This record gives sequence, C-alpha cells and structure tokens, in this order.
Amino acid sequence: MPRYKNLLAIIALLLLTTLATQAAVKPKLDRVEPPNWWVGMKDPHLQLMVHGQNISDTKVKIDYPGVRVEGVTSVENPNYLFIDLMLADTVKAGAFDILFTQKGKTIQKYTYQLEARKKGSAQRKGFSDSDVIYLIMPDRFANGNPSNDSMDGMLEKADRSDPNGRHGGDIQGVIDHLGYIANQGYTQIWLNPVLENNQPKYSYHGYSTTDFYKVDPRMGTNKEYSELSAKAKAKGIGLIMDMVFNHIGSSHWWMKDMPMKDWLNGYPNFELCNFQKTVAQDPHVSKEDYNQMYDGWFVPSMPDLNQKNPYVANYLIENSIWWIEYAGLSGIRMDTYSFPDMHMMARWTCRIMKEYPNFNIVGEEWDTSPAIVSYWQRGKKNPNGYKSCLPSLMDFPIQDALTKSLTGNSWMPLYGTLAMDFLYPDPDNLVVFADNHDTERFFSSIGKDLGKFKLGMAYILTTRGIPQIYYGTEILSTGGANGEGDGFKRKDFPGGWAGDKVNAFTGQGLTAQQKTAQEFIKKLLNWRKSNDIVEHGKLMHFIPHDNIYVYFRYNDKGTIMVILNKNTEGKLLSTARFAEIMKGFTSGHDVVSGENITDLSTITVPAMSPMIIELKK
Repeated sequence: MPRYKNLLAIIALLLLTTLATQAAVKPKLDRVEPPNWWVGMKDPHLQLMVHGQNISDTKVKIDYPGVRVEGVTSVENPNYLFIDLMLADTVKAGAFDILFTQKGKTIQKYTYQLEARKKGSAQRKGFSDSDVIYLIMPDRFANGNPSNDSMDGMLEKADRSDPNGRHGGDIQGVIDHLGYIANQGYTQIWLNPVLENNQPKYSYHGYSTTDFYKVDPRMGTNKEYSELSAKAKAKGIGLIMDMVFNHIGSSHWWMKDMPMKDWLNGYPNFELCNFQKTVAQDPHVSKEDYNQMYDGWFVPSMPDLNQKNPYVANYLIENSIWWIEYAGLSGIRMDTYSFPDMHMMARWTCRIMKEYPNFNIVGEEWDTSPAIVSYWQRGKKNPNGYKSCLPSLMDFPIQDALTKSLTGNSWMPLYGTLAMDFLYPDPDNLVVFADNHDTERFFSSIGKDLGKFKLGMAYILTTRGIPQIYYGTEILSTGGANGEGDGFKRKDFPGGWAGDKVNAFTGQGLTAQQKTAQEFIKKLLNWRKSNDIVEHGKLMHFIPHDNIYVYFRYNDKGTIMVILNKNTEGKLLSTARFAEIMKGFTSGHDVVSGENITDLSTITVPAMSPMIIELKK
C-alpha cells in the first residue's frame, strides 16, 4: 500500500506540474499597435501588431459592422500575431472588442477604438515656403517641469553638468515659451525626437527610439505633445515631428523579444555601415557595397531596422499616420532618409502623400552635392528609374556653400551651388539653413563675426526655399568648433532653467551684440511673414563681382533686390548691369536699415552688410 501511495503522490505531483506549466504558458496580451485608428482613411487596410506571451496560440474574432478580418498571421515568435483588417467606407467611429479565443473560449480581450477624424484632417496644409521653421532640441531648450527630469524606470538620470547628459528640457518648456517663438516670427516648430529613448547614456538627443508610440516621460506625455500642437496652432504655428526609420535604440522592447529573425539587419551580429550614399545611383556599384550601405548599423547601440520585411514596413508607415492624426502634425522630418531601404521609403512617402496630399515631408540627405540630394525628391527622373513621393529635402549643399562663401574670398561657392537648382524637380520646396543640431554652430563657423552673421541670415531668409533657424542661433550661440562634441552644439538656451543668470526669452543679461542679432532675426522674420514676393517669388541672381552678390525675388506683385556686401568697406554699386529686372523702378525701401532710396542708378552699400530693398515705381 505505501508503494501505491508513493505512486499516487508522484502522479499528483506530475498533474500539478502539468497544470502549473499550462497556466504559465496561458496566452497573455501585452500590447496592440497601433493602439487605435481612425475612420475615413483613403487606404482601408490596417495591420495590427499584437504582442503577448504565446498569443499566437489563439484565434481572433471581431464582430463590428464595417470591420473585416482579412487574415491573421503567426510568425516564428509565438508571442506575436499580425492581424490584417479591412475597414469599409461605411464603418463608423466607435469601440469594438478584439477577442482572443481558445477552443471557443475568450481568454483575452482588447477594446479597440476607431476615432472620427478632425474636420479637414486629410486636407491639412503642410509647412511650405510661406513658413520659417524653428528647430528645437527639447532637452536643451527649457525645463518646464523639473519633476520629470529623472524618472523611475528610466535608465539615464538628469545631469546638467554633463554636456552629453540629460539636462531636463521638456515639452512643457516649449509650451511655456510659445509666446517668444510666435513673437520672433516663426511659423513652424521642428522638435528633435521626443519618443522614448530609454538608453543607459547619451539619450537626450532622441535618436535611439525604444517605443514608437510613447513620448519619453522625461519629455512629458503623449497628451502634452498633442497639447503643444494645439496651443502652437492657436498661435499660427505648425508642429513638425522628427522621425527615425533607419534604426532603434538597443534598449527597445523588441530587443528582449524579437518578432522575427530578420526584423533587424544582420542581427545579432554588428556590421558597420559603409556610409557611401552614392551606391543608390552608382551604375557600377557592387552588391556587397550596396548591401553594406543599407544593412549596416551606425553604432552597436543603434540596431538597424530591416525595412524590406513587410511587417516592419507596415509598422513604420502606420506609426507615421497615427502620429499625424493623433498630434495634428503639419509635417515630418525624416532622419537619415537615404539609409533605410529606398524602396520602402518610396512606398512610405507615397502612402503619406496619398492620405494627406497637401502635407510636407523633409528628408535628411546629409551630402553637399545637389546631384546626390536631388535624387530623392518627388518628380526626379533618375537614370535607374527610381521614384519617390518625397516633397522636400534638407539643403545641405547650400548650407555648406554659405559657410565657405562667408569664410573664403568669394561668393562663388554659394552662387555656383544655387545655379545647380536645375537638378531639383522643386528647389522652392527645399529647407535652407545655416546650422542645425549636427553641425558646428553658425556663429562659430564664421569666426564669430556679426557682419557675416547678418549676411548669412539675410540670405537664408530671402533665398528660395523654406528657411530653418536653429534655436540659439538668433542669440549667437557658439559651439562645435575645434573638435568639440555634439553636446557643445546643443547648449542650453539661456533662461530656460530656473536660476539662469542670462534669459534670452526676456533679453536679461544678453550682450549688446546678442540683442542686435536677436532683433535682426525678429525684424526679418516678421517682415517675411507678410511678404508674398520673398515667400513664393521667382529668383534671379547675378554673378558676384567685387565680393558683392546681388539677386532678386520677383513676381507679378513686385520685386525685391538683395545685396550682400562681404567687403570690409562700403561700396558704391552701379546697377546698370541689372537693368533687365530693375527697369521701370525708380526708388526703394531698405528693410534692414529702414531707409528710403531715391536714386537706384547707384546704391551705397555699407561694409559687411546686407541690403533688402523693396523696389518701387
């Protein structure tokens, strides 16, 4: 009998172990992304990524008018399901349950919300050459909520003494200073990425995403980001979101439970990208070099996403649309545009522009050759047949040429680069800038010369394209010269932190030179806002002579003459050779000095200064 008792005990133990094991592997829902959607989209397809322990062991059931399950895909990781839905034209906004069942029994449920789109959402107007963009690195702009500087569960804590650490700037800080931004004359805000970057160090810049649907709690919340958009819009300012498709942060939640082996390029091995962007167009390129460009990683802490995987591609496309709708965006700036799979990027741009035909997207192609940059723009006829729907690009060739012209002996680098505009399908839709978060600060790059600063800013604000000003440029911020790291290019905006001795928002403590620069930018921005000629007019320029560069913006409403004098002494400029465009004009008004010019046959141009003359008949 004792023998049987022992056997029964063993059987009971095995049964309990089996039941416990079954309980341990019972499917459990963790997240559904996108977490909600909208009715009335032009593309009726929606693919949901579902994550949860052994969730692939379930069947999916949805019973809601206008929503049809087209397919449910299990992948190699049993913790994922991909649900393909078709949303009929007649589907109404409302909530429905996604039921996850086993043997006819519901074991998990997710209530999915279909929202009504805001009026005019599809026809929203993106940023354009009517705008001036203010680029802000939120961690370095203003600390509106000190309580979120360091957060439980976030790996990196605030340390303002570290140039490469987190300093505590946040979304609330931007909201608090919308008045300053509006008064200066900016009409768009581009924030460097605000999504969660839960990395152990060097996470303040935002380019190592660890959650595509969540604002970093040290920056604020999703709700605050949406609130920023609404409050900015009330002041006539749009919001441009900085997105990153090429890579993620090494602490992304995917890294703990990879959906598929090919979700990342080369995973788990690290192979460095060759950074040779010419491979996209090179007719002689080897497959080895091509693949290393598109599949290589930037650094080990930035795993490279495989956009050739259709599930990765759909995830990123839908994430973009989600943020446009959720936050009311007026544009997207896409980081490292040429590094993800080019065919997926074409598909993405075309999908976005199909949903929002008046929207704008600017891609970062950091190259100083117009031939390389122009390859990606919508309407470009490339020899290899590549087409995309990307409307805009960052004009790095002009940025580079402007600096060379101001620090060299001639305006010819700038003149010659602008003359290459024939390579672009739409040069008026390029974003022009003197510096950004990755470059040496403009004032440093030109030798801290106020005259050259005015010349450069006058050019950026009067040439063709969409101007972008980097936060702090208006107060002559410096940094990034002589090998200084990125942290020095991204210094805190003075006045953004309690106790700052200098406050650029109010002018307290600024030097006379800084105040002059700030007022100069403000004057030109607010003048430009109401000037259709400089916003949309055609451009005619003349070969620079004697270190003076002259060009005109014109349309049927009028003509503006821009004179950039890089000489250290004043010059008397004869206007005879500009007769083809100046004929019939007898006087003018200089926007910079406020002076009227009664005789246009010769113009006295002050040393190292710009003139922006509204010509009059």
